[in-house]
Amino acid sequence: MEGLKSSADVLFILLGAVMVLAMHAGFAFLELGTVRYKNQVNALMKILVDFSVSTVAYFFIGYAIAYGTTFFTGAESLAQKSGYELTRFFFLLTFAAAIPAIVSGGIAERAKFHPQVAATFVLVGFLYPFFEGIAWNGHFGVQSWLKGAFGAEFHDFAGSVVVHAMGGWIGLAAVLLLGARRGRYTKDGHVVAFPPSSIPFLALGAWVLTVGWFGFNVMSAQTLDRISGLVAVNSLMALAGGTIAGLLAGRNDPGFVHNGPLAGLVAICAGSDVMHPLGALATGAVAGALFVWMFSKVQNVWKIDDVLGVWPLHGLCGTWGGLACGIFGSKALGGLGGVSFMSQLCGTLLGIAIALAGGFAVYGALRAVVGIRLDPEQEFDGADLSIHRITATPERDERA
Repeated sequence: MEGLKSSADVLFILLGAVMVLAMHAGFAFLELGTVRYKNQVNALMKILVDFSVSTVAYFFIGYAIAYGTTFFTGAESLAQKSGYELTRFFFLLTFAAAIPAIVSGGIAERAKFHPQVAATFVLVGFLYPFFEGIAWNGHFGVQSWLKGAFGAEFHDFAGSVVVHAMGGWIGLAAVLLLGARRGRYTKDGHVVAFPPSSIPFLALGAWVLTVGWFGFNVMSAQTLDRISGLVAVNSLMALAGGTIAGLLAGRNDPGFVHNGPLAGLVAICAGSDVMHPLGALATGAVAGALFVWMFSKVQNVWKIDDVLGVWPLHGLCGTWGGLACGIFGSKALGGLGGVSFMSQLCGTLLGIAIALAGGFAVYGALRAVVGIRLDPEQEFDGADLSIHRITATPERDERA
């Protein structure tokens, strides 16, 4: 396989890996700008440490589960290769590490630091690659069965379901097990506003994610001979649709406006290589409106304290993206075809089921054994005092 890939392919996928790596800075700043001032340090450290732990987990366990190749033994060992396969590992690792980065935003401001690190290792080492192998490497014959039953395999070009829906639905399980932040809801059911600490940092995070997403989507081709300008244009149209829908549905709220493009980009990942640009625009617009509507309902009606709205943004918009691929990817609606709505529905539901079951199992076990929520004093002062007090000053603590 190595001999079939050129040095240009190595550079291509390496650039993609670096662009997606940069997206993790976007996750960090998006969370940094959304949480309260006293929790900013925790948010920054969490994303960086989670990425590093994800690297170790995916290196030793996850990549082998998903693709059956290890760094250690045999003629096909990645350690014996110096080019494409190693760089492909790096690229796919950045996708895997998005799972804890997504979850982090939902559980912000009241989750213990070290149990979350342990959860990261299990999620990236075992749970995520289990579904990744089914969707992207044909494990357990699921894709063959879908093709035989409905005429096409489950199609997820860049991870609407494999990455985003998985992360969002795992995040929902973690948020439900944690409960709301203290003081978020009054005894009589009223919602207490916890405004973002910094709209500029929130906006910076959204912009970094938006730019990096073109590496996430376009470089999912993984080799130069498969690169598609259609993927780039569809990503552009989806982010535009999501932004405009977020502006209109969110009534000019800057938080909704800056999450709108992210909603559109989450949704377009699955079908970006098969949709017509008008289909991509519609997919992004529906995702932007869906995020605004569901974020408000989750927070204000259902009283689920998902801080960054990771379930509406990644879980639900990723689910919509998996289904939209089967709709707008069809030739009847201007797409390139080769997709089946029923295959998309089955594959998406399977991803949700694995994410929910795994999320409740991992965070439920941690809650029972070591606890996953900060005690009241730590939560009041700023998540994990041992981290916060390293950089905090008395003046800043008072402002917090």
